[in-house]
Amino acid sequence: MIRWGYAINQFKPQFDDFVRRRQHRRALQVIAASGFTGVELSAGSGRWEPLGNPRQIEANFGSIAGFGEFVRAAALDSVSSWYWDPALRLGEDLTHGDDPLDPSARDGLVGHATWFATALAELGGDVLVVRPAPLAGQSAPLDEAAIRTLAESWQAVAAALEPLGVKLALHVDFLSSLRRDDGLERLLAASDASVGLALDTAELTIAGIDPIDLYRRHADRVVHVHLKNAAAVDDVDDYLLPAGDFTVLRAGGSRAVPRWFTELATEPLLVDSPAFVRALAENGYDGWVVVESDLSPHPPTSTMLNGWEVQHVLAPLAAGG
Repeated sequence: MIRWGYAINQFKPQFDDFVRRRQHRRALQVIAASGFTGVELSAGSGRWEPLGNPRQIEANFGSIAGFGEFVRAAALDSVSSWYWDPALRLGEDLTHGDDPLDPSARDGLVGHATWFATALAELGGDVLVVRPAPLAGQSAPLDEAAIRTLAESWQAVAAALEPLGVKLALHVDFLSSLRRDDGLERLLAASDASVGLALDTAELTIAGIDPIDLYRRHADRVVHVHLKNAAAVDDVDDYLLPAGDFTVLRAGGSRAVPRWFTELATEPLLVDSPAFVRALAENGYDGWVVVESDLSPHPPTSTMLNGWEVQHVLAPLAAGG
């Protein structure tokens, strides 16, 4: 059965925004009013990220359970999932990120993943979504030894999460070093089935990968979905630019693309959301579909437009209509 959630990331465009409890309550209420039942959190660190990690949640809501009550008071069922980039520096324990390409950093990688997953399980979620490899603009091409190291690192994380009832889902974005030389396909081939895939329709489309084709070839590995539309394709290899999170994602790259991601029914429709949801239904997908509108200039409006599309177009398709 498909469960519909929404990502909280769009509500925090800058590091010092979205820090007050009333802002969190309104965002969760907008998500619930738009017909979604879960919310995906995004990892962060420090006082400007009250929802960014277990320690900040405990500091701001008294406990993980207290935040769970806050989520349910907004009429959502649960937290669906948590997105974590292991390169994130964590001020909470004064660490500088965990590199999955470095075997000597594996204990830290597993430890931080378990930290997030333990809280996630208490909040009712069951998928830890991770950025599996460095950005292409800050990494050498991934040779076979690097791919094997990534596979071993993420298998170790998946094994640690399994007793918690939390699945691991690798989220490949359009800035990823895994875009080079069929890196994603090689990583899936090198890793076992415990390593799942979070399929993001817009990120893959921008990367020049057909999300429906990828899903049909790897349906058994897909444990999580991010659903959003794309406004442009990176066909000039901007993903290789340095500091892509800022120079490409936020600043638009060499063509100054104003916005890479758009609402599900906003033209141009580079992502065929109805066809993708039909493919999920045909394969009996059972899990969360988290709708996103990253970097939206109007987060509540984006949420409501996407909510209408889900309720009146996509959910009926998922139900076989």
